[in-house]
Amino acid sequence: MKKILAIVLALAVVLVCFAACGNKAETETPTDAVETTVADENNGDVAEDLGLDTVGLLSAIFATYTEENSFPIGGGDEANMSYEGPAKYDVSLVEELNVVAHLPATQNANVEEAANVMNMMNANSFTGAAYLLKDGTDVAAFAADFKADLDNAHWMCGFPEKFVVIQSGKYVITAYGLGANIDYFKTQAASALAGSTVVLEGDIAA
Repeated sequence: MKKILAIVLALAVVLVCFAACGNKAETETPTDAVETTVADENNGDVAEDLGLDTVGLLSAIFATYTEENSFPIGGGDEANMSYEGPAKYDVSLVEELNVVAHLPATQNANVEEAANVMNMMNANSFTGAAYLLKDGTDVAAFAADFKADLDNAHWMCGFPEKFVVIQSGKYVITAYGLGANIDYFKTQAASALAGSTVVLEGDIAA
C-alpha cells in the first residue's frame, strides 16, 4: 500500500506540477548573489549546533510558520515518505530528485544527504529541499546550477515565480514557488537558522 501511494504521489508531482522535458534559453541573470563560499566545517553551522539534519532544518523553518501562512506539506522518496512534513530523499535517486526538487545532476555528487518538502496541493506554489554538502563544494556554483535548472524547466499547472538558495554551514537550502511563499520562507529561515545567509535569489525565467 505504501509503495502504491508513493507511485501515485510521484506521478502526481510529475504530471500535475511540471514536466522535465525540453529546454528553453536562459533569459535572466541571477540576482543578489553574495560572495562565493565553500562548504566547510567552520562556516557558522547552526544545524550542527542544534543537532539538526536536513529534515530538522526544514522542520525548524516550518515550525515558525503562522496558521495564516501554512499549507499542507509532505516530502520524501518511496522509502522515506511523509504526508505531514519534510522527509529524507535518497541522493542516489538522481533523476527523481531532479524532477522533485530540481537538484542539478551536475551537483548530485556534491551532496551527502538530502530532504525535501512541498506544498501537497501544488508543488509549483512551493517546493523546498535541504542538502548536506561535501567539504569543498562551491556553494555559489551549486546555487547557479540550481537556478539554471529552474530556468530550463517546462512547467505545468502554474508557474513558480521566485527562488532562493540559503546557506547554513555545510547545509544548503533551496526553494522555489510563488513570490509571496518564497519571501515568507526566506524570512522564516532567517529567523529559525541564526547565521544563515542568502547565497542567491531572484525571479525564475518565464
